[in-house]
Amino acid sequence: MKQQILEAIRQNETIIIHRHVRPDPDAYGSQCGLAELLKASFPTKKIYVVGETEPSLEFLYKMDSVQDHLYKEALVIVCDTANQARVSDQRYSTGKTVIKIDHHPNDDQYGDLMWVDTSASATSEMIYELYLEGKEDGLHLSKEAAELLYAGIVGDTGRFLFPSTTERTFRYASALISLGIKPTPLYDELYKTKRNVAKLSGYVLQNFTMSPSGAAHMMMTRDLLEEFEVTPSEASQLVSIIGNIDGIKAWVFFVEEDSQIRVRLRSKEIVINKLAKKYNGGGHPLASGASVYSWEEAQSVLKDLETLCQEA
Repeated sequence: MKQQILEAIRQNETIIIHRHVRPDPDAYGSQCGLAELLKASFPTKKIYVVGETEPSLEFLYKMDSVQDHLYKEALVIVCDTANQARVSDQRYSTGKTVIKIDHHPNDDQYGDLMWVDTSASATSEMIYELYLEGKEDGLHLSKEAAELLYAGIVGDTGRFLFPSTTERTFRYASALISLGIKPTPLYDELYKTKRNVAKLSGYVLQNFTMSPSGAAHMMMTRDLLEEFEVTPSEASQLVSIIGNIDGIKAWVFFVEEDSQIRVRLRSKEIVINKLAKKYNGGGHPLASGASVYSWEEAQSVLKDLETLCQEA
């Protein structure tokens, strides 16, 4: 499959790269790291990255503005996006050829070519593997590409602390660092915390709820976010802060937006992506997301999470 993807890249002069909505570091890292890899390897090709902007990640890369007509003869590559509905900028489907590169469970099989590896810690790790596959045939990994891929791996492994981290992950991270990137300034930017977000994190630590079974939750209403002057995206980034608290088995953050309530599910050992699928979401076994549309529905999620923890 990697060879088929590389051949498709060689045959197309216009390549447009997408990723998922509400991007995290791996979405940016895999998408933009692939773009920089291709720009360095094929300087005459037209390479674009598109999608909504995430202010906290703009230091990594800036999105391009792409006109509709460019899609007609373009190869479109979608990175780190399990479901078609979550692709940022739905014009991806109008491309001549669509390729899916992802490390989430392959529940929504889309694209003319699909490369899905659920054993990879991050899609950025897979992009590095694509480079390894093609480096003897002229692929060139620039320092800019290496920094983006490293950022994606760091983000999706929680700085190499999540269970998805493997020996392969460390090996690739080491190879990326050898190209001259400086991890510390990158960490400083990735984990920089604004004062109002820090205050909200303190509120979360004082006010989250945990049941005797080990199910924990935090409800972030629109009023709460306005009180702390925090965006839903910023609030969602706090989902991991209660993960080290003794006794918690699995937890969920509910973050209210204008038309929906985002459901951020996390677990230490209990598989929770099936629960996310029940509410039209999905993700990894221990880190998933979904959406509900009322606080009554959020209570149903809590009830199901409580059942999972009791059974465990």
